[in-house]
Amino acid sequence: MPRCGGKISCRKGTKLSERSGTLADDPVGGRHPTSHERLTGLPWDASYHDGPAPWDIGQPQPAIVRLASEGGFAGAVLDAGCGTGENALHVASLGLSVLGVDVAETALAIARAKADGRGIEVEFAAADAFQLERLGRRFETVLDCGLFHTFDGDERPGYVASLASVTERDGTLYVLCFSDDGPDTGPHPVSQEELRAAFNPSNGWNVAAIEPDRVQTRYHDDGAPAWFATIKRI
Repeated sequence: MPRCGGKISCRKGTKLSERSGTLADDPVGGRHPTSHERLTGLPWDASYHDGPAPWDIGQPQPAIVRLASEGGFAGAVLDAGCGTGENALHVASLGLSVLGVDVAETALAIARAKADGRGIEVEFAAADAFQLERLGRRFETVLDCGLFHTFDGDERPGYVASLASVTERDGTLYVLCFSDDGPDTGPHPVSQEELRAAFNPSNGWNVAAIEPDRVQTRYHDDGAPAWFATIKRI
């Protein structure tokens, strides 16, 4: 599930430079590698080079489908870390204006091809999740499906501030992330306390609810334990 904020465009087999603190081939220009990229030694885009990524299940996450059926999306929608676009495509198919962003160019190309093939009007663009203000746009609804949990604690304040810069006042952010509650947890599990610490009134957010859910992956028969957080911009 980890996606944007972490992903870059690269050639097959490309590894992160050990000499530079930035990613020279990044489509959004000079982005620093995220903690996950430093850990693996590969940019996120490499995850899409040899078939589907572990989090790419070929359909929208059931939690997102359920949310959409309940009218959870309104106004302009941003999918931060859209990957190959299934969640963004589902929301756009309901007639909403949707922008999906990622830094994995391979994933974005797949997403655009899906949109063309299905005749769905949706926008996909390369963007760094830590610099979303560069989009020059604001959104009433923002979705983070599997992105927040990929960031270390020292990366989260910058990411949260970036989200705040593009979320309308009284807008809604939804975060679906791996949880630390239960067996067979996914990588990078997050606690409720970590979510509440990251999104708090001092930085412009109010956590309205955190509910247990599941994140479907290619390696979990019934999904991995997850938190589904509803967070309001204040």
